[in-house]
Amino acid sequence: MSEQTFFEYEDVKVTNARFISGGQTYAMSNITSVKAFEQQPNRFWPAIFVLLGVIILGNGSHSGFLIILAAAAYMFMQKTVYHVMLSTSAGETSALKTHQKEYLQKVVAAVNEAIVHRG
Repeated sequence: MSEQTFFEYEDVKVTNARFISGGQTYAMSNITSVKAFEQQPNRFWPAIFVLLGVIILGNGSHSGFLIILAAAAYMFMQKTVYHVMLSTSAGETSALKTHQKEYLQKVVAAVNEAIVHRG
């Protein structure tokens, strides 16, 4: 039986026999399921600094504006991290991390197709 490729881009490759991501190889025969996981950025501390800046600004100091600006810029620069989660008999592992949702969905679909093809 020849190896059939379902997805290949840069250092990620999905075939009916293996899943390669970032130099790590997973045997498709050991993968029982795959799912996408979305990790939202923690915006607690930037929000606290925005609130602190508002309080400082309310007390008449213009430095509060700089704190608000810096905290808001940091908050909006944070991005959601998407993970390809593989389930095996050994447990669940994050096999791939990316900031691109569409890319992640393509990889998850390819791994699902490889699992189905495996039978």
